[in-house]
Order: sequence, then structure tokens, then C-alpha cells
Amino acid sequence: MGKKIRVLIAKPGLDGHDRGARVIAQALRDAGMEVVYTGLRRTPEQVVSAALQEDVDVIGLSSLSGAHIGLFSRVAELLMEKKRTDILLLGGGIIPDKDREVLMAKGFDGIFTPGTTMKEIVTFIEENRGTAK
Repeated sequence: MGKKIRVLIAKPGLDGHDRGARVIAQALRDAGMEVVYTGLRRTPEQVVSAALQEDVDVIGLSSLSGAHIGLFSRVAELLMEKKRTDILLLGGGIIPDKDREVLMAKGFDGIFTPGTTMKEIVTFIEENRGTAK
């Protein structure tokens, strides 16, 4: 067996709801991945620092507050500054279609919104780990 996929799940910004992030974290654990959940109200700097310390393969960000463009973009910028574009970068939550395109152009590998199944997320990670932008 190869190395387990390591995923960091984070809730950047002031969003106070993390049920969805916790459900995804548990689904990824159930799929055999190692998951680090940073908790609520993290800065982009804290998210990237934790990801580097934990040596993760994937960062999954969740936002329900509408602040996803600024917060998610900053995480992508920090990863580029650290030359860690090898980390698969995913976003999820309430993200309008027009914003999905913006985030993908900023370096996100996948955006998942309500209605996406856990199986789709697990499969995406398994198939795309190591192919980050």
C-alpha cells in the first residue's frame, strides 16, 4: 500500500458554521485518508502554515459566508509564494458559478457546492492527487 492521502480541511474567515466541513472530513476519513481539521475562523496564513507543517497532499476550504473570493484567493497566493503548487487545492460551500471560474483561474483544482456527493469528492481527490495546477 502507498502513502495515505493527507487532507487539511479549513474554514477561513468569520464563517461560524462547520457542519458541512465536518461531514466531509469524516467521509474522507472513512475513505482511508488522513484528515486534519483546523477548526473555525482561521486566517489564510494559518491555513497555509498548518498545511505545510502537516505535509498535506490536499487543502479543502469551506465557506458559506460569501467571503470565498478574497479568502480562498489569498490561500492560493500564499501557496504560490511558498512554491507549493503541488498541493491539490479544493473549495466548497455556497459558491456561485461565476465565482467558480474566478477561483479556478487563481489555481483551484476543484470547487464543490451543495449537492455534490461524498463519493464524487473522494473520487476527485483520489484521481487528482499529485496533479495540482
